[in-house]
Amino acid sequence: MNKRLSTALSAFVLLAFAGCAATPEPAPPAPARETPPAPPPPPPAPPKAAPKAEKVTTASTVNFDFDRYVIRPDARSKLDDLVGKLRGVNLEVIIAVGHADRIGSDAYNMKLSVRRADSVKAYLVSKGIAASRIYTEGKGERQPVKECKGDKKTKELIACLEPNRRVESEAVGSATN
Repeated sequence: MNKRLSTALSAFVLLAFAGCAATPEPAPPAPARETPPAPPPPPPAPPKAAPKAEKVTTASTVNFDFDRYVIRPDARSKLDDLVGKLRGVNLEVIIAVGHADRIGSDAYNMKLSVRRADSVKAYLVSKGIAASRIYTEGKGERQPVKECKGDKKTKELIACLEPNRRVESEAVGSATN
């Protein structure tokens, strides 16, 4: 009986194992239907470059009557144009250089050329340009732009030398793009 019991027990165990092996394991639950993942956000835009400063230079030349340093009406319009070009510009400096013709003494012409440059400075200041940004100097008769014949002070010689009676102004600054 022992042998029978042992055989029966063995058969029972085998059947139990066989039954386990024959019983399929339950399938894992189906995954819940998910929405597809959202696309990754676009990369951040590159930082904007700082505005680039661009050097600005503008110039103007105004002429004067013989032996005068009062700004003529035609010169005012040229200086107004210069001021207009400087809107939106970070102004560094305006250099106003006065000149005279060769009629008169060197000392007199030097003083006259300085007065002419100073009159341009005063006009620009009256238009809102800071006086500290304007540098003036006089060159006298040393840098003529026109040569004329004759030594006697005649109307023709005075008219011919007019281009030499001038103030050349150059403005330098920077503008941002």
